[in-house]
Amino acid sequence: MKHLLLVLALVFGVAHAAPAQRWPAEQANAWYAKQRWPLGSDYVPYNAINQLEMWQAGTFDPQRIDLELGWAQKLGMNTMRVFLHDLLWQQDSAGFKQRIERFLDIAASHGIRPVFVLFDSCWDTRPQLGPQHPPIPGVHNSGWVQSPGAAELQDPASYPKLREYVEGIVGAFAKDPRILAWDVWNEPDNHGPEEHDPYEAPNKVKLVADLLPQVFTWVRSQHPIQPLTSGVWNHDDWSPGAPLTAIESIQLNQSDIISFHDYNWPEKLEARILQLRKYGRPILCTEYLARGAGSTIDNSLPLAKRLDVGMINWGFVLGKTQTNFPWDSWQRPYTLQQPPVWHHDLLRPDGTPYREREAEILRTLSSLPKGVITAVR
Repeated sequence: MKHLLLVLALVFGVAHAAPAQRWPAEQANAWYAKQRWPLGSDYVPYNAINQLEMWQAGTFDPQRIDLELGWAQKLGMNTMRVFLHDLLWQQDSAGFKQRIERFLDIAASHGIRPVFVLFDSCWDTRPQLGPQHPPIPGVHNSGWVQSPGAAELQDPASYPKLREYVEGIVGAFAKDPRILAWDVWNEPDNHGPEEHDPYEAPNKVKLVADLLPQVFTWVRSQHPIQPLTSGVWNHDDWSPGAPLTAIESIQLNQSDIISFHDYNWPEKLEARILQLRKYGRPILCTEYLARGAGSTIDNSLPLAKRLDVGMINWGFVLGKTQTNFPWDSWQRPYTLQQPPVWHHDLLRPDGTPYREREAEILRTLSSLPKGVITAVR
């Protein structure tokens, strides 16, 4: 009997220690079948310039978040994509978790389940805790910061801290049904504007390609009930068998649900969706809406609704991120005149829509079952 118990204990121990694997497609599709059609925005409150200002204790503003997520609820939204940052964990892990808990309570009160983003390769390579600089006049997203920063990314000695952050955050909320999904790394092979190039890690793409699979493993070690994803964003053909970069291959082969970014005309959006459908998994577009580039609520959202692809647009309330300014504001700030149309963002700081027609489309499409659409007039 003792021998049998020992064998059973060893078997159970090995099974329990076995690393979690990517969800089979059947599990991912069964999960998606239980969800509402995902609809939301990439979210930063109007009074935060970046992830750090949103979450640090001195500037975390639950009252404003409650107000803005109430506006989102009235538009029919049920998710928000929200960026975290590793430095926030190093600064105050207990307080950071408490603020995430508060955010989740507020979001749940409005029927919103966020997608949390753990790492991000975009914009400023030198993130700093503490007070953040004011917005640069006329410039799009002038205070956004990368996570990890270039110094951390280039220093393998910092990786245990990154792992502690990932496992600490995901472990704390791995079984929390208020969270929709984990976005492991935003645009891993992207960078900031040209003025930040001298500060980027010279071998950044290789470093990220080596680290990204580890991050997936760190997240899965906590056995989350939520699916994992990392969105492909800058390629013409993501079809199975097409030539992909190393990072794209990792993203598409490690994600439980497929996500992507698209800021193009609807015909390009549709082509990308049809490519990604071949993977046989649920699809979520986690960034779109660039009005001047042809990506709009009017043309992109009905298409995605018909094809049953979840949609999260960049920018909710116009604020310190200034993402109503287009990307070319990095080279040509809009200080003397406003752009002819808003680039991103849906609402003014008082909650009124930039275009009432967009609000009508959001409310109409969100009220329909997944994959069901009538003519939107």
